[in-house]
Amino acid sequence: MNYDLIGDIHGHARTLAALLEKLGYTQRAGIYQHAERQVVFLGDFIDRGPHQRQTLEIVRPMIEQGHALSVMGNHEFNAVAYATPLDEGSHLRPHDSNNKEQHAAFLAEYPADSPDYLDMIDWFRTLPMWLDLGDMRVVHACWDKDVIASLIKHHEGPRLTNTLLRHASTKGRQEYDQVETLLKGKEIPLPGDCSYLDSYGKERRHMRIRWWDRTSTTYRGKFLGMLEWQKHIPDDEIKGDHGVSYGHHEPPVFLGHYWQSGTPAPLESNVACLDYSVAKPGGKLVAYRWNGEPNLHADAFVWVDRVEP
Repeated sequence: MNYDLIGDIHGHARTLAALLEKLGYTQRAGIYQHAERQVVFLGDFIDRGPHQRQTLEIVRPMIEQGHALSVMGNHEFNAVAYATPLDEGSHLRPHDSNNKEQHAAFLAEYPADSPDYLDMIDWFRTLPMWLDLGDMRVVHACWDKDVIASLIKHHEGPRLTNTLLRHASTKGRQEYDQVETLLKGKEIPLPGDCSYLDSYGKERRHMRIRWWDRTSTTYRGKFLGMLEWQKHIPDDEIKGDHGVSYGHHEPPVFLGHYWQSGTPAPLESNVACLDYSVAKPGGKLVAYRWNGEPNLHADAFVWVDRVEP
């Protein structure tokens, strides 16, 4: 099977339709499909964009009818935790102003506790946190084999059980850090008083790192995120080893999550990020056409510019 991997969509259904059509997918019985290929979505279908319902009406039938696979993104995980009661009047993900703002676009089209909302939350829970397809791997943010082995051993695999959901939503639990790693990436604290503002204007004192990169030794060199944030990261040397073991001999792994910019290209010979900031004006929705090659190449990236509402 040859795969077309597609990065974070964030409610940009029209851009998704344009990319699928550019890739040669056509609608049959209302479902996008290809005679010879299958899509793999990298998660983060929801939040931010103007067409939450339309996006899910494209991707969910493709997955359910066998024309696509998908992993869970951190936004789907957050939606499940937001919907899950903890105690009377509270939820695993608090309904505070910050979380409501981040989730507002989805809730506007799927009002909380409506039948469609509850059905979609249940469906989000069916999405695996990783896919290992033998010659190719998929995870939203970070492929950490030790985390994956632990979750398989203690929680039976890549999908959220009730216990795993609760533990992964509780700071201080091992599972909280493990799921954060898979769905949000490896982070390290910045030195001293260093910080930067993220896309929500929130001050960050930790940074996501190029977890596969064993050669970079400074904070700026190890930083993974938008280029405009990088200028706030010091070029000081990092003490200790903060990477994840992922050698050049490993199968290609595809990621979303990291708000890349510029011309799409592999991060390493066997690592590619497909999130090119479609939720941001001027962003694009990116795919990689994988035909079984162990070494990734720039010519296999396909993209469309964001279609404005």
